[in-house]
Amino acid sequence: MSTTTPPAPESATAGAPMSLFERYLPVWVLLCIVAGIALGQWWPAPFQAIGRMELARVNIPVGLLIWVMIIPMLLKVDFGALHQVKQHWRGIGVTLFVNWAVKPFSMALLAWLFIRHVFAPWLPAAQIDSYVAGLILLAAAPCTAMVFVWSRLTQGHPLFTLSQVALNDTIMVFAFAPIVALLLGLSAITVPWDTLVTSVVLYIVVPVLVAQAWRKGLLARGPATLDAALARIGPWSVAALLATLVLLFAFQGEAILKQPLVIAMLAVPILVQVFFNAALAYGLNRRLGEAHSVACPSALIGASNFFELAVAAAISLFGFHSGAALATVVGVLIEVPVMLLVVRVVNRSKGWYEAGARRGG
Repeated sequence: MSTTTPPAPESATAGAPMSLFERYLPVWVLLCIVAGIALGQWWPAPFQAIGRMELARVNIPVGLLIWVMIIPMLLKVDFGALHQVKQHWRGIGVTLFVNWAVKPFSMALLAWLFIRHVFAPWLPAAQIDSYVAGLILLAAAPCTAMVFVWSRLTQGHPLFTLSQVALNDTIMVFAFAPIVALLLGLSAITVPWDTLVTSVVLYIVVPVLVAQAWRKGLLARGPATLDAALARIGPWSVAALLATLVLLFAFQGEAILKQPLVIAMLAVPILVQVFFNAALAYGLNRRLGEAHSVACPSALIGASNFFELAVAAAISLFGFHSGAALATVVGVLIEVPVMLLVVRVVNRSKGWYEAGARRGG
């Protein structure tokens, strides 16, 4: 079993226990869906005007909302924690294997199985390629922000959580576009490379640079200043997410009202992937003898998604009205309740896990 280090100070955790608002995020998401559909049906003109505010196929209002959503989350990430990787190299190895060698490809397979075959007769034929693309986008980016919440709820090792997020974000800068392009190509979907690269720059590179410069300035005044800033701007991310959902569902409303089962069908491959990747990462860590405090965040980051990036990329690549945008939003809708279930499972199975880890599996 790997050795563990003493718990990190509070500022090193880069996260906080889930607030009451975050705990009921599915409720707010549902309300935003209802509000967006209703507003889009009652007052379509303002939303059509917003949809036309584009530059290089990037919707400006949504782009600004995505920055407000992502930058406070990236402010939590300490890229200086990368040197901690060597202390739990087995857990990091499992994280990287699941996130980059399994997760995007397993989702492409599940999308092919469920969307192109099992559910195809009940889905609009013109949107099937777009649904597949949205599911691929959702799986191609590992979770960045919410994994800190899940880790805290499982008493996960804070420095391991930081190091795996920092490493994943570093890889994502270079690997997100090629993996998405590869899987879209394999799915016979045309890849708009210029828009894909623009999305990576706008929604990964620029927010990372802004967040790290801001983080450095705050830390120069002490860790307490950073903690206070994180507490103050934390609600911005959720507010921007909910505003984006209202806009998105204002455009998707008519399609949803005509075929309400689409969301349920899109949720199936997402759910299968969540449980499969969580179980795979958890089991591999147990087999390799990693500590439970390492296995939990490793399994949770493999199960959850950077849905903020997925939503932004889907809108940029395929538009507000696309099935891709809808598929990524379904990921938002089910993320919190499903991940809370995964948290409960790994917490309740701690005794089983540690008994097997002591024996090396």
